[in-house]
Amino acid sequence: MIYDNLLGEFIGTMVLIVFGGGVCACNTLAKSKGQGGGWICITTAWGFAVMLGVFTATTLGAPQGDLNPAVTLGKTMIGIYSVPQFIMTSIVQILGGCLGAAIVWLAYLPHWAETEDKASKLGIFCTAPAIRNYPANFLCEFIASFFLMFVIWMIFSPAVGKIPAGLGPYIVGVLIWALGMSLGGPTGYAMNPARDLGPRLAHAILPIAGKGGSDWGYAWVPVIAPMVGAFAAYVVAAALHVF
Repeated sequence: MIYDNLLGEFIGTMVLIVFGGGVCACNTLAKSKGQGGGWICITTAWGFAVMLGVFTATTLGAPQGDLNPAVTLGKTMIGIYSVPQFIMTSIVQILGGCLGAAIVWLAYLPHWAETEDKASKLGIFCTAPAIRNYPANFLCEFIASFFLMFVIWMIFSPAVGKIPAGLGPYIVGVLIWALGMSLGGPTGYAMNPARDLGPRLAHAILPIAGKGGSDWGYAWVPVIAPMVGAFAAYVVAAALHVF
């Protein structure tokens, strides 16, 4: 059972990044037909990406469809996962993100050399702040991740009632879309260590034409802040007797 869950989380996260990283590449890379599509296009596609990734993960044996170590941490706090399961699930999510980013690189292979801006290329793989201020950046990612986990618990609360089978991923996709439109401006709303760290590792490893550095000095923010945000969401939800 645990191996099915790991496979689902791995492939599901890969699908997440193929569609999420793919829309960033489509909007950013030179001579792409979608170049300049804009923030609405990107946030909408990321909402779809999460929905499609969750469907994939669920079909392949991961009924929770987390795709995100921060979400998995939140569910560990309420007893869905053991600590070893949390660790193993987080690792495969990060690896799935790495694979998804490599697939995006291959899909846009001729376009990397045509694109001069190294920071723009990096932004296809991982997040970066609009204004580099580490405390403020951490706070923004903390807030976005808090509301991600908190609202997931609100959506699936027994008080709301049983959601019809197959509808949950659509609702979570709308939540991701809303978070991007509302809180994504300062940092690019990573909210997910696997979404950021996995593709950042791919950027560091892959022979991307004309790439720059992978900005490891910032990399801790989209890894640590979502985990802290998810834990804070658990504390508040528990205090409100959501569980």
